[in-house]
Amino acid sequence: MTDNITSVGGGGGPDAGVSALKGRTGAGAPAETRGKTTIADGVVAKIAGMAAREVPGIYSLGAGMARAFGAMRERVPGGGAGAVTRGVKVEVGERQAAVDLDVVVDYGVSIVEVAGGVRTNVIGAVERMTGLEVVEVNVAVDDVHLPDDEEEAGPDEGRVR
Repeated sequence: MTDNITSVGGGGGPDAGVSALKGRTGAGAPAETRGKTTIADGVVAKIAGMAAREVPGIYSLGAGMARAFGAMRERVPGGGAGAVTRGVKVEVGERQAAVDLDVVVDYGVSIVEVAGGVRTNVIGAVERMTGLEVVEVNVAVDDVHLPDDEEEAGPDEGRVR
């Protein structure tokens, strides 16, 4: 029997970018530890992105160009799938993960408090859902969303009705 371990496929092999949680094996081992669970980097990125967006004061994720390209992609049918991970970069190791986030905050909020809330929420969600230890969450504030920057939600109306 072996103890619980986490490993990542290295190099360019088929398991590159995938975290594997491996349990004890054998007849005496609990059922939940018999077998191997793999967690892709993209899964950790989605969890981190969703957790960051839940924090009050976060307007959106992604640097300026990423948001611009993302807005165009969302207008194309089937093109908005990457919106959850826009502005999120993760590195997953054997037992640990690191997360980098590019965020846009709402005007008037305390950036220090919002960044702390993002760190707390992301660490809690990733550790709870994956079992990986989050060693750092780096938050880069790329912009402040002003109230008068609101984009029109509806379709463009013509001048003639």
